[in-house]
Amino acid sequence: MNNVMKSVFILASLGFSAAVLAQNFGGKVDLTALAPISSIVAAPDKYLQKPVTVEGKIVSVCAKQGCWMQLVSDASEQQFKIKVRDGEMVFPVSAKGKKAIATGQLVKTELDLESSREHLAELAEQNHTAFDANLVTQPIVLLQLVPTAVEISD
Repeated sequence: MNNVMKSVFILASLGFSAAVLAQNFGGKVDLTALAPISSIVAAPDKYLQKPVTVEGKIVSVCAKQGCWMQLVSDASEQQFKIKVRDGEMVFPVSAKGKKAIATGQLVKTELDLESSREHLAELAEQNHTAFDANLVTQPIVLLQLVPTAVEISD
């Protein structure tokens, strides 16, 4: 086998290995709809009525049913949730630390003040952090992507 053929074989093998390592859930991810998470968080109404694709490192996965993943945004200290109904897609806990690309529909939920406090208290409890409900003086808005396609890779 000459050097050119060896190079082609090695490159083809590497490409095949990378494809095998990716896990796909649902349909095909739409890279033409890719938007930075920070842009979605800054202007969510712009993305509500059309498919949108996000990407980021997976920082947590639902340990009970695999029904959600939390991604790190391109903006520091910002995270974004991908959520499906239980059993629709099951994201493996082992995906934590990997990269996800997901296409779906953005859902925006505006909570009242009391619901905001309850939600933030629950998050604090899950993260084992201190929380003072009296410091929450404004209602929050929750954003999450309900995916039709997800790809997880190393």
